[in-house]
Amino acid sequence: MKFKFVNEFKEFAMRGNVVDLAVGVIIGGAFGKIVTSLVNDIIMPPIGYILGEVDFRDLQIPLVDLSTLTDAEKATAPVIKYGVFINVILDFVIVAFCIFLLVKGINALRRKKEDPDAAKAEPTEKDCPYCLSKVPVKATRCKHCTSQLETAANG
Repeated sequence: MKFKFVNEFKEFAMRGNVVDLAVGVIIGGAFGKIVTSLVNDIIMPPIGYILGEVDFRDLQIPLVDLSTLTDAEKATAPVIKYGVFINVILDFVIVAFCIFLLVKGINALRRKKEDPDAAKAEPTEKDCPYCLSKVPVKATRCKHCTSQLETAANG
């Protein structure tokens, strides 16, 4: 009984979908760190410089009065860190945009793979041998010149 459970778990864990999901989560976590560094270290410093040498991580609203020296020395005062929130929103927008581009690229590749199948589909029109106009494949007479046409059924 014990070994059956372990074997079932191994079978579940080694399925392609589970392994693909695990790889995706690991790559996504690493990609998230790259995007966070991009936002914090590359994008936000120039934006902060343009806006008057502001570091967005330092933007905050204190929830208590920090006018006295003892309050200021307490670094544990509650604050709303809206600058950090701005950085996180920018992280999200960049990650979402990259995922959008990735999905768009994958969909384009899928469409290219499906196009050869569409080319193999049976034609719906044929040329009239007399006037060279396009007519439906099942037509027995040309709608342009009224000539009698051969059909697949009669040869």
